[in-house]
Amino acid sequence: MYLYTAQAMREADQRAVAMGYPSLLLMEAAGKQAASRLLQRFEGRAVDVLCGKGNNGGDGLVAARWLAHWGHPVRVYAAEGQTGDAAVARQALLAHGLEIAPLSAWEPAPHSVVLDALFGTGLRGPLEGFYADLVEKVNQSGLPVVAVDLPSGLPYQPHIRADLTVALAGLKNEHLFYPHRAACGRIVLESIGMPPRALHNPHLPEVLCKTSMRPLLPARPGNAHKGSVGRVLVAGGYRSYTGAPSLAALGAYRTGAGLVTVAYPADCVVNPPLEAVRLPLLEWNHADLQAVRAEAVAVGMGAAAGGVRAALAALELGKPTVLDADALHKQVLSAYVKAGLPTVLTPHPGEASRLLEIPSEQIARAPLEAAQALAERYPGLVVVLKGGPTVLAWQPQEAPLSPPLLAVNSSGNPSMATGGMGDVLSGVVAALLAAGLSAWEAARLGVYLHGLAGDLAGKPGLLAHEVAEALPSAMRQLQLGGVRDFWEP
Repeated sequence: MYLYTAQAMREADQRAVAMGYPSLLLMEAAGKQAASRLLQRFEGRAVDVLCGKGNNGGDGLVAARWLAHWGHPVRVYAAEGQTGDAAVARQALLAHGLEIAPLSAWEPAPHSVVLDALFGTGLRGPLEGFYADLVEKVNQSGLPVVAVDLPSGLPYQPHIRADLTVALAGLKNEHLFYPHRAACGRIVLESIGMPPRALHNPHLPEVLCKTSMRPLLPARPGNAHKGSVGRVLVAGGYRSYTGAPSLAALGAYRTGAGLVTVAYPADCVVNPPLEAVRLPLLEWNHADLQAVRAEAVAVGMGAAAGGVRAALAALELGKPTVLDADALHKQVLSAYVKAGLPTVLTPHPGEASRLLEIPSEQIARAPLEAAQALAERYPGLVVVLKGGPTVLAWQPQEAPLSPPLLAVNSSGNPSMATGGMGDVLSGVVAALLAAGLSAWEAARLGVYLHGLAGDLAGKPGLLAHEVAEALPSAMRQLQLGGVRDFWEP
Protein backbone atom coordinates (compact mmCIF):
# COMPACT_ATOMS: atom_id res chain seq x y z
CA MET A 1 0.00 0.00 0.00
CA TYR A 2 1.46 3.33 -1.07
CA LEU A 3 1.10 6.99 -0.14
CA TYR A 4 0.31 9.07 -3.21
CA THR A 5 1.14 12.60 -4.19
CA ALA A 6 -1.18 14.36 -6.62
CA GLN A 7 1.27 13.71 -9.44
CA ALA A 8 1.61 10.02 -8.56
CA MET A 9 -2.16 9.58 -8.60
CA ARG A 10 -2.44 11.33 -11.96
CA GLU A 11 0.18 8.93 -13.32
CA ALA A 12 -1.78 5.98 -11.92
CA ASP A 13 -4.90 7.25 -13.69
CA GLN A 14 -2.93 7.56 -16.93
CA ARG A 15 -1.55 4.02 -16.58
CA ALA A 16 -5.06 2.68 -16.03
CA VAL A 17 -6.34 4.42 -19.16
CA ALA A 18 -3.32 3.19 -21.13
CA MET A 19 -4.19 -0.35 -20.05
CA GLY A 20 -7.62 0.10 -21.59
CA TYR A 21 -9.57 0.95 -18.42
CA PRO A 22 -12.01 3.80 -19.29
CA SER A 23 -11.50 6.89 -17.14
CA LEU A 24 -15.26 7.42 -17.08
CA LEU A 25 -15.63 4.16 -15.15
CA LEU A 26 -13.22 5.49 -12.53
CA MET A 27 -15.34 8.63 -12.12
CA GLU A 28 -18.52 6.57 -11.95
CA ALA A 29 -17.10 4.35 -9.21
CA ALA A 30 -15.72 7.34 -7.28
CA GLY A 31 -19.01 9.19 -7.27
CA LYS A 32 -21.02 6.12 -6.31
CA GLN A 33 -18.69 5.31 -3.41
CA ALA A 34 -18.86 8.89 -2.12
CA ALA A 35 -22.66 8.87 -2.27
CA SER A 36 -22.86 5.50 -0.52
CA ARG A 37 -20.57 6.55 2.32
CA LEU A 38 -22.46 9.80 2.78
CA LEU A 39 -25.75 7.95 3.18
CA GLN A 40 -24.27 5.52 5.67
CA ARG A 41 -23.18 8.42 7.87
CA PHE A 42 -25.97 10.94 7.28
CA GLU A 43 -29.08 8.99 6.29
CA GLY A 44 -32.23 11.13 6.30
CA ARG A 45 -30.62 14.51 5.59
CA ALA A 46 -31.00 16.47 2.40
CA VAL A 47 -27.71 16.77 0.51
CA ASP A 48 -26.21 19.84 -1.13
CA VAL A 49 -23.58 18.78 -3.67
CA LEU A 50 -20.98 21.45 -4.52
CA CYS A 51 -19.09 20.62 -7.73
CA GLY A 52 -16.04 22.25 -9.31
CA LYS A 53 -14.99 22.18 -12.95
CA GLY A 54 -12.53 19.29 -12.85
CA ASN A 55 -12.67 15.57 -12.22
CA ASN A 56 -13.43 16.07 -8.53
CA GLY A 57 -16.52 18.01 -9.61
CA GLY A 58 -17.34 15.17 -11.99
CA ASP A 59 -17.20 12.75 -9.08
CA GLY A 60 -19.68 15.00 -7.27
CA LEU A 61 -22.05 15.07 -10.24
CA VAL A 62 -22.01 11.26 -10.37
CA ALA A 63 -22.65 11.13 -6.62
CA ALA A 64 -25.62 13.49 -7.00
CA ARG A 65 -27.10 11.26 -9.71
CA TRP A 66 -26.82 8.18 -7.51
CA LEU A 67 -28.32 9.98 -4.53
CA ALA A 68 -31.28 10.99 -6.67
CA HIS A 69 -31.53 7.48 -8.12
CA TRP A 70 -31.76 6.08 -4.59
CA GLY A 71 -34.58 8.49 -3.83
CA HIS A 72 -32.59 10.82 -1.62
CA PRO A 73 -33.30 14.57 -1.62
CA VAL A 74 -30.40 16.32 -3.33
CA ARG A 75 -29.60 19.81 -4.60
CA VAL A 76 -26.76 20.31 -7.05
CA TYR A 77 -24.61 23.43 -7.37
CA ALA A 78 -21.86 23.33 -9.97
CA ALA A 79 -19.35 25.50 -11.75
CA GLU A 80 -19.77 26.01 -15.48
CA GLY A 81 -17.30 24.77 -18.05
CA GLN A 82 -16.81 21.07 -17.26
CA THR A 83 -14.95 19.17 -19.99
CA GLY A 84 -14.14 15.54 -20.69
CA ASP A 85 -15.58 12.99 -18.27
CA ALA A 86 -16.97 15.71 -16.00
CA ALA A 87 -19.01 17.08 -18.90
CA VAL A 88 -20.40 13.58 -19.56
CA ALA A 89 -21.30 13.27 -15.86
CA ARG A 90 -23.12 16.63 -16.07
CA GLN A 91 -25.16 15.50 -19.08
CA ALA A 92 -26.05 12.21 -17.38
CA LEU A 93 -27.27 14.12 -14.34
CA LEU A 94 -29.44 16.41 -16.45
CA ALA A 95 -30.88 13.36 -18.22
CA HIS A 96 -32.23 12.24 -14.85
CA GLY A 97 -34.18 15.46 -14.61
CA LEU A 98 -32.12 17.15 -11.91
CA GLU A 99 -31.49 20.85 -12.04
CA ILE A 100 -28.00 22.27 -11.66
CA ALA A 101 -27.76 25.68 -10.00
CA PRO A 102 -24.66 27.89 -10.10
CA LEU A 103 -22.31 27.67 -7.12
CA SER A 104 -23.03 31.33 -6.36
CA ALA A 105 -26.64 30.37 -5.57
CA TRP A 106 -25.76 28.05 -2.71
CA GLU A 107 -27.05 29.01 0.72
CA PRO A 108 -26.83 26.81 3.82
CA ALA A 109 -30.07 24.94 4.49
CA PRO A 110 -30.92 23.70 7.99
CA HIS A 111 -30.51 19.97 8.65
CA SER A 112 -28.69 19.35 5.36
CA VAL A 113 -25.27 17.89 4.67
CA VAL A 114 -22.72 19.24 2.17
CA LEU A 115 -20.90 16.99 -0.28
CA ASP A 116 -17.66 18.82 -1.09
CA ALA A 117 -16.59 18.05 -4.67
CA LEU A 118 -15.04 21.41 -5.50
CA PHE A 119 -11.34 20.56 -5.69
CA GLY A 120 -9.36 17.37 -5.19
CA THR A 121 -5.63 16.82 -5.33
CA GLY A 122 -3.24 18.93 -7.33
CA LEU A 123 -4.08 22.49 -6.36
CA ARG A 124 -1.20 24.75 -7.40
CA GLY A 125 -1.82 27.39 -4.76
CA PRO A 126 -4.28 28.72 -2.18
CA LEU A 127 -7.88 29.36 -3.14
CA GLU A 128 -8.68 33.01 -3.73
CA GLY A 129 -11.69 35.20 -4.41
CA PHE A 130 -15.02 33.45 -4.92
CA TYR A 131 -13.80 29.95 -4.04
CA ALA A 132 -12.02 31.12 -0.91
CA ASP A 133 -15.22 32.86 0.18
CA LEU A 134 -17.28 29.76 -0.62
CA VAL A 135 -15.02 27.55 1.46
CA GLU A 136 -15.31 29.90 4.41
CA LYS A 137 -19.09 30.02 3.93
CA VAL A 138 -19.26 26.22 4.12
CA ASN A 139 -17.09 26.15 7.24
CA GLN A 140 -19.13 28.85 8.95
CA SER A 141 -22.44 27.15 8.12
CA GLY A 142 -21.98 24.58 10.86
CA LEU A 143 -23.32 21.88 8.53
CA PRO A 144 -21.68 18.46 8.37
CA VAL A 145 -19.41 18.05 5.34
CA VAL A 146 -18.39 14.95 3.40
CA ALA A 147 -15.33 15.56 1.20
CA VAL A 148 -14.68 13.64 -2.02
CA ASP A 149 -11.05 12.46 -1.87
CA LEU A 150 -9.76 15.59 -0.09
CA PRO A 151 -11.34 18.59 1.60
CA SER A 152 -11.22 21.39 -0.97
CA GLY A 153 -8.33 23.80 -0.56
CA LEU A 154 -5.85 21.38 1.02
CA PRO A 155 -2.91 21.57 1.48
CA TYR A 156 -3.35 25.33 1.68
CA GLN A 157 -5.46 27.82 3.61
CA PRO A 158 -8.37 28.31 3.45
CA HIS A 159 -9.72 24.78 3.16
CA ILE A 160 -12.88 22.86 3.94
CA ARG A 161 -13.10 21.28 7.38
CA ALA A 162 -14.78 17.96 6.73
CA ASP A 163 -16.48 15.52 9.07
CA LEU A 164 -15.87 12.60 6.70
CA THR A 165 -13.46 12.26 3.80
CA VAL A 166 -13.93 9.47 1.25
CA ALA A 167 -10.39 8.84 -0.02
CA LEU A 168 -10.41 7.36 -3.52
CA ALA A 169 -8.11 4.61 -4.81
CA GLY A 170 -5.24 5.40 -2.42
CA LEU A 171 -4.25 7.51 0.55
CA LYS A 172 -2.71 10.91 -0.12
CA ASN A 173 -0.15 12.79 1.97
CA GLU A 174 -2.87 14.98 3.48
CA HIS A 175 -4.68 11.92 4.84
CA LEU A 176 -1.74 11.00 7.08
CA PHE A 177 0.20 14.14 7.92
CA TYR A 178 -0.95 16.76 10.38
CA PRO A 179 -2.19 19.47 10.42
CA HIS A 180 -3.92 18.57 7.14
CA ARG A 181 -5.22 15.24 8.43
CA ALA A 182 -7.25 17.08 11.07
CA ALA A 183 -9.25 18.80 8.29
CA CYS A 184 -10.29 15.41 6.88
CA GLY A 185 -12.30 14.24 9.88
CA ARG A 186 -13.01 10.53 9.68
CA ILE A 187 -11.23 9.02 6.67
CA VAL A 188 -12.57 6.07 4.70
CA LEU A 189 -10.55 4.61 1.82
CA GLU A 190 -12.56 3.24 -1.07
CA SER A 191 -11.53 1.30 -4.15
CA ILE A 192 -12.77 2.68 -7.45
CA GLY A 193 -11.88 -0.38 -9.49
CA MET A 194 -8.50 0.82 -10.69
CA PRO A 195 -6.29 -2.04 -11.95
CA PRO A 196 -3.74 -2.98 -9.27
CA ARG A 197 -0.91 -2.70 -11.80
CA ALA A 198 -1.83 0.93 -12.38
CA LEU A 199 -1.59 1.69 -8.66
CA HIS A 200 1.68 -0.19 -8.18
CA ASN A 201 4.55 2.24 -7.66
CA PRO A 202 7.43 1.04 -5.45
CA HIS A 203 9.06 4.47 -5.63
CA LEU A 204 6.32 5.86 -3.38
CA PRO A 205 6.36 5.64 0.43
CA GLU A 206 4.82 2.49 1.83
CA VAL A 207 1.90 2.92 4.22
CA LEU A 208 2.40 0.50 7.10
CA CYS A 209 -0.80 -1.46 7.56
CA LYS A 210 -2.01 -4.75 8.98
CA THR A 211 -1.84 -6.56 5.64
CA SER A 212 1.88 -5.92 5.13
CA MET A 213 2.93 -6.07 8.79
CA ARG A 214 1.26 -9.32 9.81
CA PRO A 215 3.61 -11.57 7.76
CA LEU A 216 6.61 -10.02 9.55
CA LEU A 217 5.58 -11.26 13.01
CA PRO A 218 8.28 -13.67 14.23
CA ALA A 219 7.18 -17.28 14.57
CA ARG A 220 7.52 -18.83 18.04
CA PRO A 221 7.91 -22.62 17.86
CA GLY A 222 6.53 -24.92 20.52
CA ASN A 223 10.00 -25.81 21.79
CA ALA A 224 11.09 -22.18 22.20
CA HIS A 225 13.27 -21.17 25.15
CA LYS A 226 14.72 -17.88 26.33
CA GLY A 227 17.91 -18.37 24.36
CA SER A 228 16.19 -19.20 21.09
CA VAL A 229 13.74 -16.30 20.72
CA GLY A 230 16.23 -13.45 20.98
CA ARG A 231 18.31 -11.86 23.75
CA VAL A 232 18.68 -8.10 24.01
CA LEU A 233 21.28 -5.88 25.62
CA VAL A 234 20.01 -2.45 26.68
CA ALA A 235 22.75 0.09 27.42
CA GLY A 236 21.86 3.49 28.81
CA GLY A 237 20.87 5.51 31.82
CA TYR A 238 22.16 8.46 33.79
CA ARG A 239 21.40 9.88 37.23
CA SER A 240 18.54 12.01 35.85
CA TYR A 241 17.19 9.39 33.43
CA THR A 242 17.11 6.09 35.26
CA GLY A 243 13.73 5.13 33.82
CA ALA A 244 14.78 5.22 30.17
CA PRO A 245 16.71 1.92 29.98
CA SER A 246 14.06 0.23 32.13
CA LEU A 247 11.33 1.23 29.70
CA ALA A 248 13.41 -0.04 26.79
CA ALA A 249 13.87 -3.36 28.59
CA LEU A 250 10.15 -3.58 29.26
CA GLY A 251 9.41 -2.87 25.60
CA ALA A 252 11.82 -5.62 24.54
CA TYR A 253 10.34 -8.18 26.91
CA ARG A 254 6.76 -7.38 25.94
CA THR A 255 7.67 -7.82 22.27
CA GLY A 256 8.95 -11.32 22.90
CA ALA A 257 12.62 -11.08 23.84
CA GLY A 258 13.70 -14.15 25.79
CA LEU A 259 16.24 -12.40 28.02
CA VAL A 260 17.12 -8.75 28.48
CA THR A 261 20.28 -7.46 30.13
CA VAL A 262 20.37 -3.83 31.22
CA ALA A 263 23.79 -2.19 31.41
CA TYR A 264 23.91 1.17 33.20
CA PRO A 265 26.31 3.36 35.20
CA ALA A 266 26.88 1.97 38.65
CA ASP A 267 26.08 5.31 40.29
CA CYS A 268 22.52 5.21 38.88
CA VAL A 269 19.58 3.71 40.72
CA VAL A 270 18.07 1.88 37.75
CA ASN A 271 15.16 -0.49 38.36
CA PRO A 272 14.69 -2.61 35.23
CA PRO A 273 11.97 -5.29 35.07
CA LEU A 274 12.41 -8.03 37.65
CA GLU A 275 13.13 -10.50 34.85
CA ALA A 276 16.05 -8.47 33.50
CA VAL A 277 19.73 -9.11 34.21
CA ARG A 278 21.36 -6.08 35.84
CA LEU A 279 24.83 -5.01 34.74
CA PRO A 280 26.01 -1.89 36.63
CA LEU A 281 29.24 -0.55 35.10
CA LEU A 282 31.90 1.81 36.38
CA GLU A 283 32.47 2.94 32.80
CA TRP A 284 31.29 2.09 29.31
CA ASN A 285 33.74 -0.38 27.81
CA HIS A 286 33.71 -3.17 25.29
CA ALA A 287 35.09 -5.80 27.66
CA ASP A 288 32.17 -5.63 30.10
CA LEU A 289 29.55 -5.58 27.34
CA GLN A 290 31.27 -8.46 25.55
CA ALA A 291 30.40 -10.74 28.46
CA VAL A 292 26.68 -10.33 27.72
CA ARG A 293 25.10 -12.90 25.44
CA ALA A 294 22.79 -10.99 23.14
CA GLU A 295 21.61 -11.05 19.54
CA ALA A 296 20.74 -7.33 19.44
CA VAL A 297 21.57 -4.12 21.28
CA ALA A 298 19.61 -0.97 22.13
CA VAL A 299 21.86 1.86 23.24
CA GLY A 300 21.62 5.51 24.21
CA MET A 301 18.35 5.76 26.17
CA GLY A 302 18.87 8.37 28.88
CA ALA A 303 22.66 7.97 28.66
CA ALA A 304 23.37 11.74 28.61
CA ALA A 305 27.05 12.48 28.03
CA GLY A 306 27.89 8.77 28.13
CA GLY A 307 25.85 8.03 25.03
CA VAL A 308 28.72 8.26 22.60
CA ARG A 309 31.00 6.06 24.70
CA ALA A 310 28.24 3.49 25.22
CA ALA A 311 27.44 3.37 21.50
CA LEU A 312 31.08 3.00 20.45
CA ALA A 313 31.61 0.26 23.04
CA ALA A 314 28.49 -1.53 21.77
CA LEU A 315 29.70 -1.22 18.18
CA GLU A 316 32.55 -3.62 18.92
CA LEU A 317 30.01 -6.33 19.75
CA GLY A 318 29.15 -6.52 16.05
CA LYS A 319 25.43 -7.04 16.72
CA PRO A 320 22.33 -5.48 15.13
CA THR A 321 21.78 -2.25 17.03
CA VAL A 322 19.18 0.39 17.80
CA LEU A 323 20.70 3.84 18.35
CA ASP A 324 18.48 6.21 20.32
CA ALA A 325 18.62 9.51 22.17
CA ASP A 326 22.12 10.26 23.45
CA ALA A 327 23.75 7.79 21.04
CA LEU A 328 22.61 9.89 18.07
CA HIS A 329 25.80 11.74 17.22
CA LYS A 330 27.51 12.14 13.86
CA GLN A 331 30.65 10.42 15.12
CA VAL A 332 28.63 7.37 16.19
CA LEU A 333 26.53 7.17 13.03
CA SER A 334 29.57 7.43 10.78
CA ALA A 335 31.23 4.60 12.67
CA TYR A 336 28.18 2.38 12.31
CA VAL A 337 27.95 3.14 8.59
CA LYS A 338 31.57 2.08 8.20
CA ALA A 339 30.98 -1.11 10.21
CA GLY A 340 28.05 -2.11 8.00
CA LEU A 341 26.00 -3.55 10.88
CA PRO A 342 22.20 -3.78 10.70
CA THR A 343 21.37 -0.54 12.52
CA VAL A 344 18.23 1.44 13.29
CA LEU A 345 18.38 5.03 14.51
CA THR A 346 15.33 6.59 16.15
CA PRO A 347 15.61 10.39 16.31
CA HIS A 348 12.80 12.77 17.19
CA PRO A 349 12.65 16.04 15.20
CA GLY A 350 14.97 17.83 17.62
CA GLU A 351 17.66 15.18 17.28
CA ALA A 352 17.19 15.05 13.51
CA SER A 353 17.58 18.84 13.47
CA ARG A 354 20.97 18.51 15.14
CA LEU A 355 22.11 15.76 12.79
CA LEU A 356 20.98 17.57 9.63
CA GLU A 357 21.81 21.06 10.91
CA ILE A 358 18.45 22.46 9.87
CA PRO A 359 15.65 23.92 12.04
CA SER A 360 13.34 21.41 13.72
CA GLU A 361 10.38 23.40 12.34
CA GLN A 362 11.56 22.52 8.84
CA ILE A 363 11.69 18.85 9.78
CA ALA A 364 8.18 19.00 11.22
CA ARG A 365 6.92 20.54 7.97
CA ALA A 366 8.62 17.97 5.74
CA PRO A 367 9.35 14.78 7.74
CA LEU A 368 9.57 12.49 4.71
CA GLU A 369 12.20 14.70 3.13
CA ALA A 370 14.11 14.90 6.42
CA ALA A 371 14.11 11.14 6.91
CA GLN A 372 15.26 10.67 3.34
CA ALA A 373 18.08 13.17 3.84
CA LEU A 374 19.27 11.29 6.94
CA ALA A 375 19.14 7.97 5.11
CA GLU A 376 21.18 9.37 2.24
CA ARG A 377 23.71 10.89 4.64
CA TYR A 378 24.08 7.62 6.56
CA PRO A 379 23.62 4.83 3.97
CA GLY A 380 22.83 1.42 5.36
CA LEU A 381 21.26 2.77 8.56
CA VAL A 382 17.47 2.59 8.86
CA VAL A 383 16.02 5.93 9.94
CA VAL A 384 12.94 6.05 12.17
CA LEU A 385 11.96 9.71 12.44
CA LYS A 386 9.46 9.77 15.29
CA GLY A 387 6.40 11.96 15.04
CA GLY A 388 2.75 12.10 14.11
CA PRO A 389 3.06 10.04 11.98
CA THR A 390 6.44 8.37 12.28
CA VAL A 391 8.27 8.04 8.97
CA LEU A 392 11.03 5.62 7.99
CA ALA A 393 13.78 5.72 5.38
CA TRP A 394 16.58 3.39 4.32
CA GLN A 395 19.28 3.77 1.71
CA PRO A 396 20.75 0.28 1.16
CA GLN A 397 24.51 0.45 0.82
CA GLU A 398 24.41 -2.00 -2.06
CA ALA A 399 22.13 0.36 -4.05
CA PRO A 400 23.64 3.82 -3.53
CA LEU A 401 22.19 5.27 -6.74
CA SER A 402 18.62 4.18 -6.08
CA PRO A 403 16.32 6.46 -4.07
CA PRO A 404 15.88 5.45 -0.42
CA LEU A 405 12.99 3.22 0.58
CA LEU A 406 10.37 5.22 2.48
CA ALA A 407 7.49 4.25 4.76
CA VAL A 408 4.87 6.07 6.81
CA ASN A 409 3.24 4.58 9.89
CA SER A 410 -0.54 4.52 10.15
CA SER A 411 -0.97 3.45 13.79
CA GLY A 412 -0.67 5.50 16.96
CA ASN A 413 -2.41 8.54 18.38
CA PRO A 414 -1.66 11.93 20.03
CA SER A 415 -2.02 10.49 23.54
CA MET A 416 1.35 8.82 22.96
CA ALA A 417 3.11 12.19 23.12
CA THR A 418 4.52 11.57 26.58
CA GLY A 419 7.95 10.89 28.04
CA GLY A 420 9.43 7.44 27.62
CA MET A 421 7.51 6.40 24.49
CA GLY A 422 10.67 6.45 22.40
CA ASP A 423 12.49 4.30 24.95
CA VAL A 424 9.77 1.64 24.69
CA LEU A 425 10.00 1.80 20.89
CA SER A 426 13.76 1.19 21.01
CA GLY A 427 13.18 -1.95 23.05
CA VAL A 428 10.50 -3.14 20.65
CA VAL A 429 12.74 -2.78 17.62
CA ALA A 430 15.69 -4.39 19.41
CA ALA A 431 13.57 -7.42 20.33
CA LEU A 432 12.55 -7.86 16.69
CA LEU A 433 16.17 -7.57 15.58
CA ALA A 434 17.10 -10.21 18.14
CA ALA A 435 14.34 -12.45 16.78
CA GLY A 436 16.07 -12.43 13.39
CA LEU A 437 14.27 -9.72 11.42
CA SER A 438 16.29 -7.44 9.16
CA ALA A 439 16.76 -3.83 10.24
CA TRP A 440 14.15 -2.61 7.71
CA GLU A 441 11.65 -5.28 8.77
CA ALA A 442 12.24 -4.74 12.50
CA ALA A 443 11.89 -0.98 12.21
CA ARG A 444 8.66 -1.12 10.20
CA LEU A 445 7.00 -3.81 12.30
CA GLY A 446 8.26 -2.27 15.54
CA VAL A 447 6.88 1.17 14.72
CA TYR A 448 3.53 -0.28 13.68
CA LEU A 449 3.20 -2.50 16.78
CA HIS A 450 4.23 0.35 19.07
CA GLY A 451 1.54 2.59 17.58
CA LEU A 452 -1.03 -0.21 17.63
CA ALA A 453 -0.34 -0.80 21.33
CA GLY A 454 -0.86 2.91 21.88
CA ASP A 455 -4.19 2.68 20.07
CA LEU A 456 -5.30 -0.26 22.21
CA ALA A 457 -4.30 1.52 25.42
CA GLY A 458 -5.30 4.95 24.10
CA LYS A 459 -6.67 7.39 26.65
CA PRO A 460 -5.82 10.87 27.94
CA GLY A 461 -2.77 10.70 30.18
CA LEU A 462 -1.38 7.58 28.53
CA LEU A 463 1.98 6.50 30.00
CA ALA A 464 4.84 4.78 28.23
CA HIS A 465 4.79 1.69 30.42
CA GLU A 466 1.08 1.24 29.64
CA VAL A 467 1.92 1.10 25.94
CA ALA A 468 4.59 -1.51 26.70
CA GLU A 469 2.05 -3.58 28.62
CA ALA A 470 -0.35 -3.44 25.65
CA LEU A 471 2.24 -4.83 23.21
CA PRO A 472 1.31 -8.52 23.67
CA SER A 473 -2.34 -7.69 22.90
CA ALA A 474 -1.25 -5.72 19.84
CA MET A 475 0.80 -8.64 18.55
CA ARG A 476 -2.00 -11.08 19.25
CA GLN A 477 -4.63 -8.97 17.51
CA LEU A 478 -2.39 -8.47 14.49
CA GLN A 479 -1.71 -12.21 14.34
CA LEU A 480 -5.42 -13.09 14.55
CA GLY A 481 -6.56 -10.42 12.11
CA GLY A 482 -8.44 -8.39 14.72
CA VAL A 483 -6.81 -5.09 13.75
CA ARG A 484 -8.70 -2.37 11.89
CA ASP A 485 -6.62 0.23 10.06
CA PHE A 486 -7.91 3.76 10.56
CA TRP A 487 -9.23 4.14 6.99
CA GLU A 488 -11.36 1.01 7.05
CA PRO A 489 -15.16 1.48 7.22
